[in-house]
Amino acid sequence: MAVSISENDDDDDFAESHEINVTPFIDVMLVLLIIFMVAAPLSTVDLPIDLPTSSATPQKKPDKPTYLSIKRDLTVAVGEELVKRATLLSTLDAVPGMSKDKYVFLRADKAVPYGELLGVMELLRSGGYTRVKLVALEGVPGAPDTSQPQPATP
Repeated sequence: MAVSISENDDDDDFAESHEINVTPFIDVMLVLLIIFMVAAPLSTVDLPIDLPTSSATPQKKPDKPTYLSIKRDLTVAVGEELVKRATLLSTLDAVPGMSKDKYVFLRADKAVPYGELLGVMELLRSGGYTRVKLVALEGVPGAPDTSQPQPATP
């Protein structure tokens, strides 16, 4: 409860002020804004895929890339939607803004066998999607590859 004191008041009762103090509300909103600004870039991809590293120079990413992911359990996802391999091409055709002359960014977990990766690439090629880019994590050039366990030296 807020009160107002002025020099004109001759009586002992204070007049109540019916104004809301919005300063704490603004402080809380600014803190929430900062939290969301920091957390938003971290939540871009929700599929947990353990990508291998590469020392190649990174290339510019397009505005709205179409990601095709192969998870560790060999399930396939377009964006974040799990799809069956039989409906993969029709799902890609239904993606807004997707055409056969645009790139499909293929991400595969390190544990996915090479034959499975090639099987998905062959499926894409048979559907007319010949522009495929493989996605990997950025690595330091000349650094040892930590994706495979190194043999112990005696």
